[in-house]
Amino acid sequence: MAEPFKNLAWDDFRLIKAVADARGLPAAAAQIGVNHSTVFRRLRQIEEALGVQLFLRHRAGYALTPAGEEVVALAERVDADITSVTRKIAGRELAPAGELRVTTSDSLLLHLILPLLTRFRAAYPNVRLEMVLGNSALNLSKRDADVAIRATDTPPDNLVGRRVARLGWALYGLASDFPDPQAVSDEALSQRDWISLSDGFGGMQVVRDVQARVAPERIGYKVNTVLGLAEAVEAGLGIGYVPCFIADACPALVRLAPPEPAYGNDLWLLTHPDLRHAARVRVFLDFMAAEIIRRRIFLEGSGDAPRAPDAEDAPVAED
Repeated sequence: MAEPFKNLAWDDFRLIKAVADARGLPAAAAQIGVNHSTVFRRLRQIEEALGVQLFLRHRAGYALTPAGEEVVALAERVDADITSVTRKIAGRELAPAGELRVTTSDSLLLHLILPLLTRFRAAYPNVRLEMVLGNSALNLSKRDADVAIRATDTPPDNLVGRRVARLGWALYGLASDFPDPQAVSDEALSQRDWISLSDGFGGMQVVRDVQARVAPERIGYKVNTVLGLAEAVEAGLGIGYVPCFIADACPALVRLAPPEPAYGNDLWLLTHPDLRHAARVRVFLDFMAAEIIRRRIFLEGSGDAPRAPDAEDAPVAED
């Protein structure tokens, strides 16, 4: 099989890998940006050039033959090598310029990061930002993103970065329902309707504790995004634990208890080791770290609920 490989281009390997990943032609065509008939025609030409069948066609989709498995394995190795080289080259840039892909959650973007991005762009107009929202961990090794801003106590071992804050969580309710929040008893709170993150967040201590302490019939609303917690409390659906940096910025909400240390998360700025010296990555990480550290007291929910800081009067915290 070695000799026919001389006639294959990298795009051919990409096509074969796409068909293998998608197990069909339409999805593979969409993945690589061509039409269905082009994939069908080129796959047939590749198989003819190699003199072997790469896929078995079934009603359930396309399955790799042993020869196809070898070709896909080679494609994956070549893809990894190309990604590694481009990542290392990107890490050698001198001036902060070009596109920077940043992944974070919707709650962090809207309630913390977005105003900081405006300031960053003003300082570094040649760096173009692309935000990728989601709670799942993107593969920074494959350049799915260049920087990750994550609330986690277990950052991936293959990334480097800096812990810049601890995000506090506390119990909140509507201020109109609790004119004297300090006087509310635990028994009274247990009779209220509650909100919670959905069961998919069962790995979080705050979710487990609410499920253990609150009667199931009192948990009247669950939501699968942290962003929706404060909105649910403000809408009158119940009381619930919310990150302090979100709830303290909402005048309609009031704390019903001090922040619970066990519910907090570390806030990390992360990147791949090959990219940490890239100019656009370095200036972004340094800028965001400085701005977030200035807001650390607010993010931790320290003391009485502080108002949300603006760019000029953010509370300063020791690093």
